[in-house]
Amino acid sequence: MTVFPYDQFAKDYLKELLSPLGEVETSRNIAGEVREIDVWFAPKTEVAPATQLGLLGRLAATAAIFEPYRNAINLGDVRSCMGKLFDVFAFLERQARRNNTRIEETDLPFLWIISPTASEALLSGFGATLDVENWGSGVYFFPAHWKAGIVVIHQLPKTQETLWLRLLGKGRVQQEAIDDLAKIPENDPLRVVVLELLSNLKTILEVSQNLEPEEQDLIMQLSPLYEQRLAEATQQGIEQGIEQGIEQGQRIFVENLLCAKFGELDDELRGIIEPLLALPPADSTALLLQLSREELLSRFN
Repeated sequence: MTVFPYDQFAKDYLKELLSPLGEVETSRNIAGEVREIDVWFAPKTEVAPATQLGLLGRLAATAAIFEPYRNAINLGDVRSCMGKLFDVFAFLERQARRNNTRIEETDLPFLWIISPTASEALLSGFGATLDVENWGSGVYFFPAHWKAGIVVIHQLPKTQETLWLRLLGKGRVQQEAIDDLAKIPENDPLRVVVLELLSNLKTILEVSQNLEPEEQDLIMQLSPLYEQRLAEATQQGIEQGIEQGIEQGQRIFVENLLCAKFGELDDELRGIIEPLLALPPADSTALLLQLSREELLSRFN
């Protein structure tokens, strides 16, 4: 399984959807530790919850840490996530003491582990329970003082309310969510942004080696959507807000492709992002795929 593209897609996806609601930081290091948080979210007090995000918007109603997984979580994954959460609690408490303030329970973030599936044995072993009356199926809560829960994507009902989480699923669940995404009105800003991110994922997967059948199926399913997105942009034009979303998506794509090819973004590679974005997308993609690091730096510096 090609882990990196999915991991980066999930981080970028959550960042794009949650940014209008608050401050979002991906791959955040915990002070004094080597642990890294996938997505850190702090809501804006002046912004109302985003009803258009459905269940995802409800998860983001308070400060939260999101840890999305491509494959089913195991015991070690959950313990690792809980370790990160407790490190964050300790960091915030140290910060409060230095500032001679008191950290309130409501100030502590809630951990949401997002997994395509989870076994009954794992859920029961951690004391995770459902609150179907208030949250429906698929959303499990740990005992209250742990401030954590698990979203089991394949158990979520197939509704518009859960769409933005089901798109982070796997196999048939993700395929059905992509089909539902295609039915959303063409001028919906969220639809445009998410299609751009999925198109980027498709392109990165296409240049990856040793794809599994599931990944090949995903490329095939995304291809018509990719062509449809291009047709919509050509035939109907793009309003300013949507155009900004596509520009941001192109920036994310360039950054992800540089990371996938060269391992990480250092200052030299960051310095060629703007010149690459100034080129037509087809030209910049071709250069990124064909040229070595030294050739790219020489060309644009």
